[in-house]
Amino acid sequence: MMDWESLRDTALHCTACKLCQGRHHVVFGVGNPKAEIMFIGEGPGQHEDEQGEPFVGRSGQLMDKMLHYIDLDRSRNIYIANIVKCRPPQNRDPEQEEIAACMGYLRNQVALIRPKIIVCVGRIAAMTLIQPDYKVTRQHGEWIQKNGVWMMGTFHPAALLRNPYNTKNGFADFLSLREKIQELGIEI
Repeated sequence: MMDWESLRDTALHCTACKLCQGRHHVVFGVGNPKAEIMFIGEGPGQHEDEQGEPFVGRSGQLMDKMLHYIDLDRSRNIYIANIVKCRPPQNRDPEQEEIAACMGYLRNQVALIRPKIIVCVGRIAAMTLIQPDYKVTRQHGEWIQKNGVWMMGTFHPAALLRNPYNTKNGFADFLSLREKIQELGIEI
């Protein structure tokens, strides 16, 4: 396992898959690398690729509002990463070989951070980390424990912007997260 700076530097210069060809920035992650709560999305979109930070733009603003509602903040008490570190063209789903090429980076991030809670943001993250046939619309907000880490899948904020009907369920998931944080005695 690499130390944090070596891992970040290696990821920033990665050419392991074809996603490196069209990127502006590798989106390594953002937040507190000592956080006990980690959010993992699927991959960077256009704004994330341009700015080099996960969950920016309208979906990031919504996510920040939801985080603020339960006293979480990307610069203080959580860490945010993605399954893939480079933007898939036209924001398509990452392909299996792209996911495989990036998984070592994510595994190392998780091993270094050692979170007590991982929130999988969106279908791809939940299918990759929780179970391959995960259905966000049916299973969102359900907690499972894997390797001593509590995990939950929830709606991607971009999906909530496209379908506001699910916003109530998305906020319910965040309230469930707040309850899990309290239950585990995590200081935020």
